[in-house]
Amino acid sequence: MNLTANETRIIGCLLEKSLVTPDQYPLTLNALTNACNQKSSRSPVMTLTQGVVQHTVRELEAKSLVSYEENFKRGVEKYKHRFCNTHFSDLQLDPAEYAIVCVLLLRGPQTPGELRTHCARLHDFSDNHVVTEALTGLIEREGG
Repeated sequence: MNLTANETRIIGCLLEKSLVTPDQYPLTLNALTNACNQKSSRSPVMTLTQGVVQHTVRELEAKSLVSYEENFKRGVEKYKHRFCNTHFSDLQLDPAEYAIVCVLLLRGPQTPGELRTHCARLHDFSDNHVVTEALTGLIEREGG
């Protein structure tokens, strides 16, 4: 699966926020735009407009990677990922793999040590060897 930089950022943000702020998930367009443009825990830092985020979300919907719920009372759409760990996705990740994929989507290539540090809010890795084992599992996964 090939994703653009904007698609990668949006999926990474939705994965992250579903774990870190579950009470605010799914995300409104405004919350998703803010998550995409966050200055911490992101590389590169982006400045996406709401229009670009909304257009990209529609492209991800067409790929069945994102869905939305509409609150008719408030007229607000809320977005959630269908990337993994849903009954719509064939990709099922354990918590360690989920954290690694999320951080790689948000920050790009990392060493096992960097992943261990950057995944701390999402999953507690006891040491770099455990990170390496999870990476190996992802690499060796069918369809890798």
